[in-house]
Amino acid sequence: MRPSLNNVVRAALGLLLLLAVFVFQALPVTLTLPPELKVGRDGVQLRDLAPEAANLPDVRLSAAPEFGKVLYLSRVQITAALRQAAPDLTVTNWAGPAQTKVSRRTRRLDETELLNALTDTLQREAVRDAGTLELKLSRPWPGANIPDEPFTVKLTDPSGAGLQAHGIVRFELRGEQESFGVFSVAFDAKVWAEVWVARTTIPRGLGLGDAELLRERRDLLTLRGSPAHISPDDERLEFAENVAAGSPLIARALRPRVVVRRGKLVDAVVMNGALSITVRAEALDDGAPGQVVRVRNLRSKREFRGKVQDEQTILVSL
Repeated sequence: MRPSLNNVVRAALGLLLLLAVFVFQALPVTLTLPPELKVGRDGVQLRDLAPEAANLPDVRLSAAPEFGKVLYLSRVQITAALRQAAPDLTVTNWAGPAQTKVSRRTRRLDETELLNALTDTLQREAVRDAGTLELKLSRPWPGANIPDEPFTVKLTDPSGAGLQAHGIVRFELRGEQESFGVFSVAFDAKVWAEVWVARTTIPRGLGLGDAELLRERRDLLTLRGSPAHISPDDERLEFAENVAAGSPLIARALRPRVVVRRGKLVDAVVMNGALSITVRAEALDDGAPGQVVRVRNLRSKREFRGKVQDEQTILVSL
């Protein structure tokens, strides 16, 4: 019975594969030890010693040294590592010195790259979504040698008081598993955001809905307080202080709108369980809804405290 064409093809391919393996194993491999060898975090690779040999297997001969340190690899050590990792590979020729000095491959970290990485970190950890950080170094960055690998910036002394307009920040540059060093730089910062600004002078006591406001882009680090996050037509708020034209609206400049004024006659609803009694009383304090004020019973002249419910009613619990 004649063999099928597919079986003949399979047999021929198998013979070619065996021949290729035989030829590869028989070819002498020449390894060249350079006086110095720069490697990445993945360690010393066989291809580092024979870059011209394209068919060498991926073999790791040694771990990479820590950044800033060196290690020495001899021919004997490399041969022993090959015997463990690639026993079918025979090294017949050596070139170069008897050992090589191994260190990490490095590059220069310039000011632009550092500034971008530091800005991203401060934006994420200090500014967050309050605004857009603009960062400049107040003194030139001299540069630093770091491994030629990805890195992250870790703040070493984050301030609980938040980012300032001028200051010094300390940080660590870190790789995947090690530190590349701790540094510090002096900076000037701005945090830009859209805030409410008074179009005209606003007097104390004016309702928020009656004020002329506009939105402008301002540096939050120059404000003397937190910006007000409000709806400009909110009738529940009024101004607690005068605001000059062109001034940003600060949160402390607003307060709940006063609906009960001192000296006004109100209904004091005295609550005692399910029982309630309404008496006429005089307000002794200004008060907004939800605030506690003093009132005086018009008949008994007794003073007590109650919570403002609306313009006419104060709730008193016994």
